[in-house]
Amino acid sequence: MAELEALGVTEEEEVEGGRLTGLPEEVLEQILSCRRCVRAGAPSGSINSGRGHFLIYSLKNDVNKLVFLKILRWPRLIKCYNTIGNPNWWEEYRIRHTIAWKVRKIVDTFSKRFFTKEVPVDGFKDIEALGSPFHFIEDELLSILNMDGRKYLTWKYYSRKILCFLRQQNIMVKLKEFLSYPAEQQKLIKGVVLIDQYCNPLADTSLDDILLQLNHITEEVKKVLRLTKSSHPSITAERDVFIDLKLQQQALDVMNCVLYKQLKFKGNEEDYYNPMNSYIHEVLRQKKGIPITLCVVYSTIGKNLGIQLEPVSFPGHFLLRWCQKPEGSSDILDYTYIDAFDNGKRCTAKECEHLIGQKVAANFYSSVTIKDVLFRMVTNLFHLGKREDSDQSYQLLRNALDLYLTLAPDDVQYLMLQARLYFHLGINPEKVLDILQHIQAVDPLQHGVVGHLVHLTLEQIAHKNQATEVQVKRHSEGKHKKIEFSVGLIMKHKRYGYDCVIYGWDPKCMMGLDWMRTMGVHNLPHGPDQPFYNVLVQDGSCRYAAQENLSYNSSPMEIGHKEVGRYFSEFCGTHYVANEELQIQYPDDLVLTSQLVMKVYNHS
Repeated sequence: MAELEALGVTEEEEVEGGRLTGLPEEVLEQILSCRRCVRAGAPSGSINSGRGHFLIYSLKNDVNKLVFLKILRWPRLIKCYNTIGNPNWWEEYRIRHTIAWKVRKIVDTFSKRFFTKEVPVDGFKDIEALGSPFHFIEDELLSILNMDGRKYLTWKYYSRKILCFLRQQNIMVKLKEFLSYPAEQQKLIKGVVLIDQYCNPLADTSLDDILLQLNHITEEVKKVLRLTKSSHPSITAERDVFIDLKLQQQALDVMNCVLYKQLKFKGNEEDYYNPMNSYIHEVLRQKKGIPITLCVVYSTIGKNLGIQLEPVSFPGHFLLRWCQKPEGSSDILDYTYIDAFDNGKRCTAKECEHLIGQKVAANFYSSVTIKDVLFRMVTNLFHLGKREDSDQSYQLLRNALDLYLTLAPDDVQYLMLQARLYFHLGINPEKVLDILQHIQAVDPLQHGVVGHLVHLTLEQIAHKNQATEVQVKRHSEGKHKKIEFSVGLIMKHKRYGYDCVIYGWDPKCMMGLDWMRTMGVHNLPHGPDQPFYNVLVQDGSCRYAAQENLSYNSSPMEIGHKEVGRYFSEFCGTHYVANEELQIQYPDDLVLTSQLVMKVYNHS
């Protein structure tokens, strides 16, 4: 609990009898000037040169919320109270303070419990069991993430995982609620934002903010329309569709000019397969995207202007269609098709075939539902996740499968893919068994495949439950005499030039023959019979590097790898300090790293 105390959270700080102690000078000044605070029993001389303790024995229930939100350290909570009339602010403070203590105690246990494995779903049950207002727990986790940038890295690492889990749970509830609405009550932009939020739970993306940005673009279009046709119905449209096709075309022409010429939106042809192109907040930020996300932007602004543009799930290239007959039509020839990826270009049905170089059946020109659009977005993300074999791609696959199976919970093919992914990652075998049980209930014909995977999963669970001793490695042992470096050192790879930090080492290469053959280990001057180091690389990868290929980094820097906090508690400017769990595995390295840093960088 030393880390708790170092953060200034001690049991003595518990609120007792309405007492607040140790507030900063500027806080004391505000409280002293607040007439609604009853200032009773202040000891003589307790305010000394603007510092010291001031005891508040009672705080009126009608105290302005700024006292709670700003003076009492939690300004991020302001948005949570915009719709609340007059809560008991002292009670709010007491609950928020208690939550802080409980959350930090739970976070403090995570490294001890999960250092050698990924956090399983049931690993978050303690934080879920708090049963407190979500916004208080979230605010405390954000407080941890915003602490001194170079310290408390392990706490931040697990706080980030907890926050991602809680937010995704919350977003999934909202998505299921959204899908339960009748189709006419669903708004495409809301579904798109929920997908974005689920895949980027740490990003501050809100529906209100996205709508604000889209409304701003709409106002820019209206501003230009006023210059050319001040009576245009789009200027005063309140999302009602108007009929005149000529006027609609004028509005679309201006929208194309504002979006693509003035604001410089465009299709991201250079980096088409970047997942960022699928997230609406990134599309609006970078002004680049793929056909489907640009169509979402385009159609939302069109709707704001009173123009009905329908989504078309065209093969390989998402489009919008605009009806050329006032009463609507089922004939594909009565529509103009809009390519938002290509500057809002308008095409006939025949010209659309040139986009993909083949004839397309008439049904592919039909409009699709909002749920169909979400299916296509999630399927795109799934295929992007399959393109690479990395931790980042696995996370994208997990998110995409979660979303897909929320849209289609009984899709056996995707259920099996999810089960196999979880089994491959080995992070949640109990979840695999639940998925397999569901598959068996939905499609009994899958019995053979399900039974085989159940058997493998049970073996995996049995293996995980076996107590495994932590392998302790000491530099002082004779077999480790060739080890020149230690964990926490920031290195430079001689051949590839990447910056990295060491988080583990072996006296010789411990990888299999296939890996050594692929990596050309036997071509190295010292071959596999030399120390190899586990390193976290600046580009986000984890690598296994030979000692002869590593050298001290002349300009040591922080390594921007998401796993740094799993192994290290602090960055000291020249090196990282191993956390308690890594120190147990490498007990000699903490002292050795300090000695090497002093020797290499002449730091006293």
